[in-house]
Formats: sequence, C-alpha cells, structure tokens
Amino acid sequence: MSRWVPTKKEKYGVAIYNYDARSDEELSLQIGDTVHILETYEGWYRGYRLRRKSKKGVFPACYIHLKEATVEGNGQKETVIPFEIPLIHEVTTTLREWASIWRDLYVGDKREMFNTVRDMIYDLIEWRSQILSGTLPQDEMSELKQKVTSKMDYGNKYLDLDLVVRDKDGNILDPDLTSTVDLFRAHETASKQIDARIQEERSQKQNMDLSRQAKFASTPSFALFVTLKNVVCKIGEDAEVLMSLYDPIESKFISENYLVRWSSSGLAKDIDQLHNLRAVFTDLGSEDLKREKISFVCQIVRVGRMELRDNNTKKLTSGLRRPFGVAVMDVTDIITGKMDDEDKQHFIPFQPLALDDAIRHRQLNISRFSPRVAGENDFLQTVINKVIAAKEVNHKGQGLWVTLKLLPGDIHQIRKDFPHLVDRSTAVARKMGFPEIIMPGDVRNDIYVTLVQGDFDKGSKTTPKNVEVTMSVHDEDGKKLENVIFPGAGDEGILEYKSVIYYQVKQPRWFETIKVAIPIEDVNRSHLRFTFKHRSSQDCKDKSEKNFALSFVKLMRYDGTTLRDGEHDLIVYKAEAKKLEDSNMYLSLASTKPEMEERNPSSGKNTQNLGSFSISKDSFQILTLVCSTKLTQNVDLLGLLKWRSNTSLLQQNLRHLMKVEGGEVVKFLQDTLDALFNIMMENSDSETFDTLVFDALVFIIGLIADRKFHHFNPVLETYIRKHFSATLAYTKLTKVLKNYVDNAEKLTEQLLKALKALEYIFKFIVRSRVLFNQLYENKGESDFMESLRNLFASFNGMMNSSAEGSGGVKGAALKYVPTIVNDLKLVFDPKELSKLFSEFILKVPLGRLVKQKLNCMIDVVHSDLFTQHDCREILLPLMTEQLKLHLENHEELDSCCQLLSNILEVLYRKDVGPTQWHVQIIMEKLLRTVNRTVISMGRDCPLIGSFVACMTGTLRQMDDYHYTHLISTFGKMRTDVVDFLMETFIMFKDLIGKNVYPADWVIMNMMQNKVFLRAINQYAAVLSKKFLDQTNFELQLWNNYFHLAVAFLTQESLQLENFSSDKRAKIFQKYQDMRRQIGFEIRDMWYNLGPHKIKFIPEMVGPILEMTLVPEIELRKATIPIFFDMMQCEFHFRRCFQTVSSHRHH
Repeated sequence: MSRWVPTKKEKYGVAIYNYDARSDEELSLQIGDTVHILETYEGWYRGYRLRRKSKKGVFPACYIHLKEATVEGNGQKETVIPFEIPLIHEVTTTLREWASIWRDLYVGDKREMFNTVRDMIYDLIEWRSQILSGTLPQDEMSELKQKVTSKMDYGNKYLDLDLVVRDKDGNILDPDLTSTVDLFRAHETASKQIDARIQEERSQKQNMDLSRQAKFASTPSFALFVTLKNVVCKIGEDAEVLMSLYDPIESKFISENYLVRWSSSGLAKDIDQLHNLRAVFTDLGSEDLKREKISFVCQIVRVGRMELRDNNTKKLTSGLRRPFGVAVMDVTDIITGKMDDEDKQHFIPFQPLALDDAIRHRQLNISRFSPRVAGENDFLQTVINKVIAAKEVNHKGQGLWVTLKLLPGDIHQIRKDFPHLVDRSTAVARKMGFPEIIMPGDVRNDIYVTLVQGDFDKGSKTTPKNVEVTMSVHDEDGKKLENVIFPGAGDEGILEYKSVIYYQVKQPRWFETIKVAIPIEDVNRSHLRFTFKHRSSQDCKDKSEKNFALSFVKLMRYDGTTLRDGEHDLIVYKAEAKKLEDSNMYLSLASTKPEMEERNPSSGKNTQNLGSFSISKDSFQILTLVCSTKLTQNVDLLGLLKWRSNTSLLQQNLRHLMKVEGGEVVKFLQDTLDALFNIMMENSDSETFDTLVFDALVFIIGLIADRKFHHFNPVLETYIRKHFSATLAYTKLTKVLKNYVDNAEKLTEQLLKALKALEYIFKFIVRSRVLFNQLYENKGESDFMESLRNLFASFNGMMNSSAEGSGGVKGAALKYVPTIVNDLKLVFDPKELSKLFSEFILKVPLGRLVKQKLNCMIDVVHSDLFTQHDCREILLPLMTEQLKLHLENHEELDSCCQLLSNILEVLYRKDVGPTQWHVQIIMEKLLRTVNRTVISMGRDCPLIGSFVACMTGTLRQMDDYHYTHLISTFGKMRTDVVDFLMETFIMFKDLIGKNVYPADWVIMNMMQNKVFLRAINQYAAVLSKKFLDQTNFELQLWNNYFHLAVAFLTQESLQLENFSSDKRAKIFQKYQDMRRQIGFEIRDMWYNLGPHKIKFIPEMVGPILEMTLVPEIELRKATIPIFFDMMQCEFHFRRCFQTVSSHRHH
C-alpha cells in the first residue's frame, strides 16, 4: 500500500484558489497563502501555512503553484527560504504593508488617498508580474526595476513610512556592509530623489522618466530606430521609398536616406525583407536634442513612365524616376523622449503630388483641399515644407505605417545592448556630419553630394526640357569607379546615379543627396562628373536623345586639401556627346567660375582655350559635405600631418596648429598625435622641437578637456593604450615640464596650461616609460626616478616661493598634481611617491590656499595610493594633523568634513590591508576635535549631518582595543578623562533628544543608536572602573550618565510598540530591543553605586519612573526593582519615605 512520502523538490508554493477544509486533518487555504510542503500522497500535499506554522494539514496539490526555494535543516527543523530576486521580495513585503493601510483608508472613508494608494498598488502588481515573467530584454528590465523602486520610495513617503536606501542597482543597502559615511550619503541622495519625485507628481508633468534621462545624458550619442511596417499607396509602378530626418526650421535634411524599393504589386521588392524593414538613424547628439523640431520625412519616387495616365504600351519610355509624393511626421517628442512606446504603430499620411488626371478632365469637383498644396510640378522638398505647414492632409487612407524608438549609444553600443532590435541586417543611416565623438578606428570617408538646382534653356524646343542629371565618379583617366555611389542606407553601391525628372520645368530644384564613399587612396585622383540629358516620354524619341552638356568637379584641390564644404556653382559645358565622355578633353578646364577667374584674372572670358568645348548659359549647383576622418580641408593641419614633405616649415606648422579650429583637430586626433611624437622621436638628439611639441600636446589635451569635446576623453585614452609608441618621449616631456615649473614666474601662462593638461601628459610619460622598459628591460631606471624626484623638488620650490601673484599657479598645482598619482605609481615606488606628496602638501604656506590644499588631499584619498597600507602609514598622520589644525580654527569645514568622510570610507573597506592602527590615529588625533565641532555647530548648519556621520563612523570603526586605548591616551590627567566623558555624554544626550536626521531615516537612526549604545556601555565600564570608589567619585559625571541612558531608553525611535507589526519585526530582527540592553545596563550601574545611591534621590526618581512606564515586560524586570530599591534606600536613610512618595504623587 502506498503511503505519504517526504517531498524532495516540491517544498514551497502559493495557493492559487481558496480551499475550505472538510475535516480536521485538512488545511483551509486562501488565495495567496504561502505553504511549506512536507509530504505528498496521490495528488495531496501535507504541510502548513507559513503564516501559521503550528497547524499542519492536508490540501489538494492542484491548488498550489510551486515556486523555487532552498531548504535548510531537515526533519523537524526543516525551513524553506523562497528563492527570489531581492527586488521581488521587497515588492511583496511593500504590497503587504500598503494593503493593510489601504484597508484602513477604506474604513476611514479617505477617498482621495484610497484611490492614490490603489493606483500605486495596481502598478506594482503589474510590474512585479512583468519582472517575474522573465521575458524582458536587459535594458527594459533595468528600466522597469528603476520604475519599481522609484514608485515604492514615493509611496513610502506618501504614506509616511520609512525611507528605503539603495545601492546604485536599486537593491536595499545592508547597513552592516556599508560604511556609515556611505550610508549617510545614500540617505541624502534618496531624500533628494524622492523630493524631486513629489515635486513632479505635484506639478503633474509626467516628464521623461528620470532613469531614461540619466541614460541619455550619460551617452553623447543616440539613434532613432525605425521599422517600416507597410506602405499603403496606389502607385501601380515600382517605387523608391526614401526616409530621412529633416529639420523643418532650417529646411534641411539631417540624415542620410534609408531606401526601400517597393514593387508595383504593393510589397517590398526584396521579398525576404518583407517583415524586416528596419533602419537605425545613428550619430544623433545633444545638438539634435536642441533643435526646435525634427520631422521624419518620406519621399516616394516612382520608377516607370513619364505620365501615369498614359496606357502602358511598348511605345513609352520606362525606368524614369518621377516624383510621386511625400509623407511627414513630427518626431520631436520621440527624439526628446517625451513619448516612448516602441509598439505603437504610427500612421504617416501621404500627400500625392499631382491630381493631374482629375484636373485635366475637370471631372472632379475640387474640394477645399485645392491641388495647390502640391501641384504636379512642385519639387519634393517644397512639398515637404508645405505639408509641414498645412494642418492636415487629405490622405484618403494612404500612407506609411512605422514604429519608432529612441536608443542610447553609438552603433556599436546599440548592437550590444539591443540585439533583439538591431542586428547586422538593420540598415544604418548616418547623420550627415560627424557624431559628437569619433573613436579611433571609426574610419569614415564619406562625401555627401546634393544636386541642388539648375536652369536649362529650352533650346530649339517649344517647351522646357525634361532634364535628367546622371552623376558618376571617375579617375583622371576617365575610368568609372565602381560601387562608390550610395543612394541610401540599405541599398548597394551603384555605378551611376540618375536624378528625378521634373516634367517640362526650366529650373528644376532637386535637393537629392547621394553619398559618395571613395577609398582614401583614390580621392586625390577622382572627380565627379554630371551629364545632362533631355528625356522623352515616347521610347522612339528617347532613344535618339544624347547628353547635351556636362559639369564636373575634382575632389582634391591643388593645395592637397579636400573640396570645401558648401555650395558650388559649376560651369555647364557643351560639346559633342562623344567628347563629353572624354576626361582628357575636359579635366584641364576650370570646373567653377571662381576657379576660372583665379586662372586668368586680367583678361576677358573669351581668351580661354576651351578646345572643342563651349560654356553654356545653363547653370547647375551642387552642395558638398565631407565627413572624413582622413581628409582635411585645413591647410595648417595638413602641413603638420604631412610634415616630412617639408621640414623647413616644421616650426611654423607646429605654431599654426594652435590656430586650427578644435573640431578639425579632434577629428584627426590619432594622425595629429602620431605626427607630433614622430617629430619628437626623429629629432631625438636635439631639443629644437621639444617645447613646441610639448605645447602642441598641451593644446590638444586642453581641447579635449573643453566641454565641447570632452566626449573625446575615451579616444585619447584608447590612443595612449593602443596606438602610442614613442619610447623616448618621457625624458623630453619631463624636461620641458620641469623647465616650466622652475621658471614659473616668467612662464606663468604656459605653466598654467601645462598643469591643466598634467594628467594626460603623465599618462604619456608613464606609457612611454612602460614601453621603454619592455624594450630595454628597466635600463635607465635610476635616471628616470631621479628626474621625477627633481620635478617634485621643483614643484616644492615653487609652492614655497613668496613671489607676488603666484597664488594662481600654486592653486593649479594643488588641483592637478593629484591627477598623476594613479598612473605614476605604475613606474615609481608608491611609498616614495607618498613621501614626495607629503612634502609637497607641507610646502603650502600656512594659512594660504586652505581649501585647495584640503581638496588636494581629498583627491589623494580617492587615488590608489591611499588604499595601500604602507602609503597610508605615511599620508594619514599628515592628513590628521592638517585636519585637526583646520577644524580647530573653524576653517573650510565643508572640505574638512569631506576629507574625513573619505578617509573613514577607505578605512571601512575590507580590501585595503590592516586598518586598526589607522583608526587609532584618527581616534587619538581627531575624535575629540570632531565632538567639539559637533557640539559647537548649530542644528541649522547644513554640515551637521555629515559631521555626526563622521563621528558615528569613527566610533563604529573602533573595536574594544581602541576604546581601552582611548582612555589611556589621556595619561595621568584625570580631569581630561572627566572632561572628555562629560562632553560625550552631553553631546549624545543632545543628539538623541533632537536628532539631526529626519525621523523617516530609520536605518541611519538605528545605526547611530547601535553605535551610541556600544559607546555608552564602553564608557559606563570606565565610570565603574575609575570613578566609583570613595576618593574618585564624580557625582556630576554619574548623573549625566544616568540622564543620558534614560534619554536613550525612552527615545521615540526605540518605542517598538508604536510601530506597525511589519516595521517592529524588521527592527527587532536586526537590532533586537535596544531598550532591554540599556535597561539592564542601568540596573547594574545603579546597584554598583552602593552607598552613593542616596546622592541620586530625589533627582533620579522622575527619570527612573519614566523608564518603568515603558510597556515592555522584560524591561520592567530591570526597571521596577530599581524603583523599589530607591524607596528602600530612601527609607533606610530617612526611616521614612516622604520624599519618594511626594514625588510619586506629583
């Protein structure tokens, strides 16, 4: 016969239905009850509810949803611990806590609050199930967690519950594993965030989610991800759908086109792509966020006959690109993040160009939407602007369906973070122009060519021509370059580009932009060729049409720089069609009017030898924009990059570098730095160029420090790590720098710039030394060390100088010298470095530059030196001395506090070697000073919280050894100890009575209580040891002790009875009931008093009575005997108890 067997896996579950027990051995369940399962038998479980463990019973297995859990102990002692993400656990307990409050609100008929809480609870339940479903991608998961924690924190504040503090991942901080200073800072941050949330809720501006804002703020670039779902449009022919971003205020396109070819059957031409039409518009930056408006624009160009209404017969020319219409959507809200719903399908209405048939046959009664919004010969760009201006479009259901989402990061980042959206098949449409940051290795060489407009004479025809422009790229021998022309992202490279044709228009305006991407080595030999041809709608006529004119432009100018950005008015040449094809014939001619005038300024225009070409009256303009990390349009920069070709100009080129526009230098960062170090290395025996190269380097580092280019920091770091190779640079750089420091008075300007760039100059020095060591195995080590010692000696000399007006340079040195520490210790003994540093600090003239000096020490504490035990041995005594001095003088308390906080934080860490002696230094030198600072500081001082955190932190980091040692440091002077204890007792009592921290900072307040309790007990032991016997008895000190202890016991934050059961349980689990601990301590101290007891009656009767009123049963066992003892004592003393009873009656 089968029987009940203990369960192995099935241990923990949740009831998903109500179950009513039908007999005594069964267990009733309500939905949501959690159960611990012990045994199973034929579809039944035996176990108990976790909320009531005493009652075991059986219940049907199918009523239970099993969850993962770990089992501890076995047999009778078995317990289950549900396996949950900490956040889910927190949401669950929060919901339970809120639910009971919610019920009370219902009972109390507080409608408005009831509804608010209901909404919050629903949100949390919804989000909790989303997290548990486990189906969210990484980025959405972290965004959702952020939303959940933010909602819980807001709700807790709204319901007057306690503040929850978290680490940066949103998990609750464990106070036992967190330093006091960290804990305090976390509370501060949490408070500020919640206040901001409340402001937001009040002003109801549901602005961009804070986490999103943070995410987009931290990345200099982002992208718009677009999926084309469908094009609903009756075209009847093949078409090209060109999508791009457009700035309607400036009337210009921001991005490349994303091109999708659509077939006449109404589907994507490339059928494999049907459900995968995705593009990402990359490189958007903060500049684009500032644009007033951004539109997503789609132009449709049909490819086929000249006129749609002509019947499709063999006689008609086909394959002509003709304008068909546009669709526009304002995406400003999506790009600025006000709207974010990636699943929403947006419909973008379509505006066709011509209602030509209808108008011609006048069959249509033209509605108020007159055809003038888009006449047949309106140019696509004009129509875009008109549609943007018009309020609505009479689209008759025609248009595009798209989804849009903004993604943070550049294309590499996006592919990593959003692989489910952006993969290798997603088209990438770049911004026309550079992103805000160009990484080394992001080699790009794009030239954007826009066909702007032309003006063509009709010649012998009666109507204007139907002009088609064909663009191709050729080398100097006239050979066509293949696959260098790209009409749009998502499309292959093509051999030649044909423009849209406007029917019988004298002055076509195309505004079509094509990307030309030519291998860098071919640019100087290449030119763009444009040929013009009239296209006829009848095939037989069209066949006989030939090119009637040509324009061209070379990509490289005579001085080696690239074709300038901007508009070029090209000369239109006529010749026989054959000759137009021959580049030998035309390349010797001028391509633009200005160039022609440059060639022969004096004479008239007919003296030119044009060969068989003639200049036509027609005109043609293009616009070019070069986006290249290799081609520069700047002569000075080019001179430096190509410095070997003319070394005589080298000094001049180095000086000219400083005049080059920052953006240009930053684009060519790697090449420029390579050039600088090559100049240095190839002239290693002379010092001619050293100062110039050094200044140029400082100039470049200075550029990158500038707000505008600070995104390039990682580029510089990558360069130093991967590309930099000048092994001798370190000696030269150190020499120039030392010279500047030694001559600080004369070269103040240069020195200031060099100091600002110090961190990176040292990164170069250190990297150079490391590379040198790898090659020559530590050769020249002592020279290198000596040169650095001398450099520090120069710094010290400068700090010590009394020259007028040297404050600025000294301040700069204090600010920037700490930045070199982390790099320098890779090649220099850290202990010696710490010594050099201490000397440097001590050289600061007394009473001068106090804030800068303290900030300098703060930076050193943040550096890697301070985490090494041996370096701390040297640095800490110096720092505590300085702190003591400035705290006693009440100077720069803010910086003092920060320095001390940061020191305590490092000492709290487990990975910084032994810290006991270092805590002792702080305790000996600073504890008293900090106490006095706290005592003298007003409660309204913004720094009080931080100072109390420092004091608490110090006490918390002291172990028993420290406490015993503390008293012995006061030596023989008994009064010193008494003073110290008096000060401490008064301060503690004051802090307990009027807490510096808000009441909802429960974790901080409990941490403070725990630390104070231990300190009070430690000091109580000193009282009993030193100040109890007849000769040494200190009445006032004992009195203060009792008052403090009672104040501690009766403080509000420890009265557990007043809290909700959840909060009570939480506190008790972590801290037990501190009142018991101090209560028994008071009892023992009272009994220790022996014969002295009588000195505390009647004064202590009131306080002790107050203690006995605390309704805690265990505690009363301690307090009531004291009270009884007092009466007895009084009775024996007076043989009557007048005094006590009179006190009690009052």
